Amino acid sequence: MSEVNTYKRSLGLFELVSLGVGGTIGSGIFVVPGIAARQSGPWSLLAWVIVAVSASCVLLSLASVAFRFTSSNSFYSLFRTVFGARLAAPLVILYLISSLFGISTIAAGIGQYITYFGVSHVLLIELVIIGAFCWLNITGISLSGTTENILTTLKIIPLVIISILLIPFINVHNFEPVTPITATGLLATVIIVYWPFTGFEISAIPVEETRDPAIIRRSLLIVMGIVVSVYVLLNVSLIGSVGSETLATSPAPVATAAGILFNRSGSIVACIGIVAMLSAINAYIIGTSRVIQSMSAGFSIPLIRDLNTRGTPAYALIAGCAVSGALLLFSNHFDQLATVSVIATLIPYIFFCLASWMLVTDVKSRLVSAAGAVSTAAILIIYFTV
Repeated sequence: MSEVNTYKRSLGLFELVSLGVGGTIGSGIFVVPGIAARQSGPWSLLAWVIVAVSASCVLLSLASVAFRFTSSNSFYSLFRTVFGARLAAPLVILYLISSLFGISTIAAGIGQYITYFGVSHVLLIELVIIGAFCWLNITGISLSGTTENILTTLKIIPLVIISILLIPFINVHNFEPVTPITATGLLATVIIVYWPFTGFEISAIPVEETRDPAIIRRSLLIVMGIVVSVYVLLNVSLIGSVGSETLATSPAPVATAAGILFNRSGSIVACIGIVAMLSAINAYIIGTSRVIQSMSAGFSIPLIRDLNTRGTPAYALIAGCAVSGALLLFSNHFDQLATVSVIATLIPYIFFCLASWMLVTDVKSRLVSAAGAVSTAAILIIYFTV
């Protein structure tokens, strides 16, 4: 890598928070409430709480150690230092798999919301969107970062407004389960609900593009505070106002809820959902390409390890987007893609917690790390054994 072709340090706290919120609040919150309601009815709220606690413990564990590894824009240095190179490589590969499937999942979610407008053939549109954001990121982090700031703002404010406007329509009877919950049903719901919580770690990836790496910890904490608040408020409002049965039949549950309660608002909310997912796919592409580039540099893989004159990993961007687009050709089903992404993500999450346990020795931090590792591992174990 030449001296000229280096990452540009242009990201501040707002940009990091935008990346984390953008990567987390995306396709999941606009699609998963319907899937969760179909699987568990009002009990799905319990799944959101369980995952919120587990994901928060993982985030706190990552936040406690992220500041120690500010010389690389990849989790590889963290895993290699704590667990050794032999384990670090497969862990980062797993994370890459989850990220590549994540891009495909978000694109499939965009397709679902486009069908709300009566468009049936959405695969080509999904591929064009991936290609467009690939080009946007090749032009430079300043443009893609500014785009992320705008898109994130455009989705958070309407989500909060929608949640508040739905509160007066809440009927307590909608929280009463029609059928008892089963362990298998709750577990399946927890797995799919974990998808909307993944992506917060993107704030910790672009270290070499951050003006002050010390703000990474603060950005992670702000991201999870925003995410948990928005998710809990919105899901209570959705189920309480229109009921789980109505949500379960819709591929675009937030738009459906708003459309039932407010005339002609469904299309507006569907557009907000698409904007939110555009924000998420941009954040995922940024994070995924940086991990690909960093790994390629570590293993001296030509071209993919290089940065262009704008300070962006152009070949890594093209490679990641090409693989994600190809995945859509094999499956364009949101729930299938999301499940694979979540399963591949949870293993690195466990090791974030284990790294925190090994590096941070105070009792409070270790309790948080243990809770994150045990809860995440339990979800994986039960998923593969039940």
